[in-house]
Amino acid sequence: MKISVDQSKCCGSGMCVLTDPDLFDQNEEDGTVVLLQEHPDAEHEATAKEAAGLCPAAAITVS
Repeated sequence: MKISVDQSKCCGSGMCVLTDPDLFDQNEEDGTVVLLQEHPDAEHEATAKEAAGLCPAAAITVS
C-alpha cells in the first residue's frame, strides 16, 4: 500500500489526523497535511482508506 498526499489541495480540516495520527499530522504553520508514513503496515490500510474518503479536499490517495 502507498499513500500520497497533495498538500496544494489540502484545506486543513484535520480529518486525516483524527482518523490515524500514526500516518498523518498537520503543519503547524498552515494546518496542511503532513504524511508520516508513505508505505505503512497493513494494519493501517483501513484507516488510511477511511482518511482518504473523509478528506473534504480529496488530497489523500491510497493505492
